[in-house]
Amino acid sequence: MGLNLVQKILKEHLVEGELIPGKEIAIRIDQTLYQDATGTMAALEFEMMGIPRVVTEASVIYVDHKTIQMGYEDKDDHEYLRTFAARFGCYYSKPGNGICHQVHLERFAKPGRTILGSDSHTPTAGGIGAIAIGAGGLDVSAAMAGRPFYMVCPKVIGVKLTGKLRPWVSAKDVILKMLQILTTKGNVGWVVEYFGPGVKTLSVPERATITNMGAELGVTFSIFPSDEVTREFLRAQGREEDWIPLEADPDAEYQKVIEIDLSELEPLVACPHSPDNVVPVKDLEGLVVDQVCVGSCTNSSYKDLATFAKILKASGRRCPPHLDVVVAPGSKQVLRMIDRDGLLDAMFEFGIRLQELACGFCIGMGQAPKNNSVSVRTNNRNFYARSGTETAGVYLVSPETAAACAIEGAFLDPRKLEEKYGVKYPEVKMPERFLIDDSMIVPPLPPEEAERIEIYRGPNIVPPPPNDPLPQNIEGEVTLRVGDKITTDHIMPAGQRLKYRSNVPKYAEFVFEPVDPTFSKRALENKDKGIHNIIVGRESYGQGSSREHAALCPMYLGVKAVIAVSIERIHRANLINFGIVPMYFVNPSDYDKIEQGDKVKIPNIRKALIEGRDQVDIIVTKASGEEITIPLRLDLSDRERKVILLGGMLNVAKAFGTKSFKEIEIKE
Repeated sequence: MGLNLVQKILKEHLVEGELIPGKEIAIRIDQTLYQDATGTMAALEFEMMGIPRVVTEASVIYVDHKTIQMGYEDKDDHEYLRTFAARFGCYYSKPGNGICHQVHLERFAKPGRTILGSDSHTPTAGGIGAIAIGAGGLDVSAAMAGRPFYMVCPKVIGVKLTGKLRPWVSAKDVILKMLQILTTKGNVGWVVEYFGPGVKTLSVPERATITNMGAELGVTFSIFPSDEVTREFLRAQGREEDWIPLEADPDAEYQKVIEIDLSELEPLVACPHSPDNVVPVKDLEGLVVDQVCVGSCTNSSYKDLATFAKILKASGRRCPPHLDVVVAPGSKQVLRMIDRDGLLDAMFEFGIRLQELACGFCIGMGQAPKNNSVSVRTNNRNFYARSGTETAGVYLVSPETAAACAIEGAFLDPRKLEEKYGVKYPEVKMPERFLIDDSMIVPPLPPEEAERIEIYRGPNIVPPPPNDPLPQNIEGEVTLRVGDKITTDHIMPAGQRLKYRSNVPKYAEFVFEPVDPTFSKRALENKDKGIHNIIVGRESYGQGSSREHAALCPMYLGVKAVIAVSIERIHRANLINFGIVPMYFVNPSDYDKIEQGDKVKIPNIRKALIEGRDQVDIIVTKASGEEITIPLRLDLSDRERKVILLGGMLNVAKAFGTKSFKEIEIKE
């Protein structure tokens, strides 16, 4: 039996374990990336490891999240990251150079490489044939220090693409179709590999759009083969020497196969408040639109913006008076090229607003829509209140559908643009040569110069707080009980709170702010009294971004365990990294037996982890005095048990450096 593409790359990078789905493996990481919202804390964690210089092929730090610089805190973080990069041997992409995933695809990602990034949309680089994984900053820092990355060997969904996209249907509609099929839940431990004759009809930026939103599926990563289309893209980027051919063997097998005929797809839209709430655009026709935002790491390539601009220009229309249209190119390269080709001017003539080359509206940094409005966006997430406006509805669409909505001032199936406005579908060819300007990427200094760099530390930059080893018993209360699909935005809001990312005691004041603004105060009071805090959730707890603060700040507040029906991959890893025990209901219906405020005890939890038990009991005491015993499942590897027992990865690094986990012994 032949190997699929995922197996080939994992086999080449395997450090520990066997490629048996469901078993823990460790892989060597070739490249890493930080961005400025997660990178400062991750860099502080790297410093605590005592490693003199990064050991990866390339580690890149991007400034793309906090470019508005709402206070000195943001610029202080950027200066810290710039000097950190100079000191430890990283590339530094300055503010204004572009969004990390777009720039990394253009200038760094290579077929066959492994990439670990402290951002959940790192899998964008799967469009170029790399295994690219989003992770918490601590995992990324450990990889920079030479530690392998531990993960569950994934099961592979093979997606066979046939046919060719028809005019007005795009790569965004492909991934929205995948979300319609697989939803955002239940895909932990899986990856997606695309193959079939339809692959060659898609450009690298189109493939990257599809792999980007694999993060919304909840899979570990998504990947396309590296073929002649990949080679042409790299040649146009002046990087043909980085190309290698990579594809699955003809007799490769997959745990599951989905077939999608590209020619049968139609324009789709994800309705509020989840990326998997997908319906055809035609079903929403006539719904008035108040805002259109084009860009983000999902749809901000040259092809995306050129297509959008040419549609606007061909319509001969101007922006409707009631509508705001915001455009955020993904990189300086994209901006300069659409300007060179006259497409920026065409968008200005229509009446767009140009936003800085940054994440911006996608993460709630600016462009909050008005109350009770309809915002049409090409980004990847439409979680409740993520836009900055609780009453607004965010709809996720392709650039083609965004253009139709901008012209019409309401939802319109883009296939009707020719009939209604005389607009023919524009042909946008991939450039034979991209405009290459790396002047805003600062390369690593030689080691002898790097050693003389003094790292800047502003007053808001606070080292991560320590954590104690796991206690023998967990005794406390259910401080918060939540439902399905609790996202990391619910746990640790971004937007205006981003500037506190490098100051955990301050940032912790906002834990669960959108859900229960009293949580932080109540949890801290419990901690001061020696009462452990327990969080109870239902399905898909912790979905969304890679932000490790969604575990780090609860750890600071004294959270010792999260109990849920299911927990998403990156958040689960972050909980473990900071010494919080993730546990699962053996019987999902037992969720209904626990209420917020219940007193709880998990006796001998430390002993259970040391002995390798797979199940423990939680004793729940109700307000009436009634006691209920509920079985909980521990789904932890030996390595993960050791990390939790020691109180998290930082404690491991301090005590054992890069020592193998097999050499670490823990006594009761």
